[in-house]
Amino acid sequence: MTLEIEKYYPDMEIIDSDIENKILNIVEKVDFNKYKDEDVLRALKKETLEIEDFCALLSDSAKNHLEEIAKRAKYERERYFGKNVYFFTPLYISNYCENHCIYCGFNCKNDIKRAKLNLEEIEKELIEIKKSGLEEILILTGESRKFSDVEYIKEAIILAKKYFKNIGIEIYPLNTDEYETLHKAGADYVTVFQETYDKKTYDLKHPKGRKRIYPYRLNSQERALKGGFRGVAFGALLGLSDYKKDILATGLHGYFLQKKYPHAEISFSVPRLRPTVTDKTINPKEVHETELFLLMCALRIFMPFSSMTISTRERADFRNNVVQIAATKISAGVSTGIGEHTKKEKDGDNQFEIADPRSVDEIYKTLKELKMQPVMNEYVYV
Repeated sequence: MTLEIEKYYPDMEIIDSDIENKILNIVEKVDFNKYKDEDVLRALKKETLEIEDFCALLSDSAKNHLEEIAKRAKYERERYFGKNVYFFTPLYISNYCENHCIYCGFNCKNDIKRAKLNLEEIEKELIEIKKSGLEEILILTGESRKFSDVEYIKEAIILAKKYFKNIGIEIYPLNTDEYETLHKAGADYVTVFQETYDKKTYDLKHPKGRKRIYPYRLNSQERALKGGFRGVAFGALLGLSDYKKDILATGLHGYFLQKKYPHAEISFSVPRLRPTVTDKTINPKEVHETELFLLMCALRIFMPFSSMTISTRERADFRNNVVQIAATKISAGVSTGIGEHTKKEKDGDNQFEIADPRSVDEIYKTLKELKMQPVMNEYVYV
């Protein structure tokens, strides 16, 4: 058990898991500078990558072989997913938050317009989104149990199930029994971003709120799987800390959980820091598009059968390119504000600024022109 277990809130479930230690034992010791060109080329020749090979593909030496890495990533993507690109859109139903995350637009200290949709308003948003032809939706809230309790989220899921075939949730971490409640209500997968796996940076960036409890957040996906969810998604917010180590940790998190729960559907996201309504200067620092592309390719080769999302944080041209090589899932018709799908004047402010405002139809047409196959849903429920 980790020493930080003592910081748990009384209502937080403690599970006996070795995942955190497995991740950090590798990440804290890695030296990316030791990997040379020959290590990168050796990794690319392997049918299945080991952890050491994944490290090589994240090193600076890998930049010398970007074209070869991209070719291998595209091969793996088409091997497991063909030309398919899966569509979804997020629906923010509340932006109240109790955490003081200094990089986030929903930061409880920020003076922003707060709002929470009632069930009638949620249904109107769902109906409007459904008109686009989408079959998958991701329900999001700020991290506030007071304003977005489990019962409220459950009712939102039940409503969403009336209109959508695949439902994800991106909310605050829950206990196993709470995840089970939401899964039984109709939710299919859970997304939790660790933000950064560097504990020192994590503490600095989260000075207040339940989110400070690092191990409770890290074990969220495992509790979700124990609660019956079939899919779990992982991500680090690139630009908060050493991006190579954060992507290594993200990949290892999915890798170790896949080994422990072979039935789990593993998915990755690679969000970069974006400006918010209260801070236009926030940026991902040294994580430029070339670095982001390399990280995505490395993840694709290391975990070739995993889903990978590219969000509207990135430019349209970048997204158009990367879905042909590494990413398999794309968001469309996105709003990160509250009530923006049905009202000219949104109820609550946005979490961050998006870089690709295209509609579902626009992205669909572009992908068809690129000889890719847009997919709204592939699940059949019996």
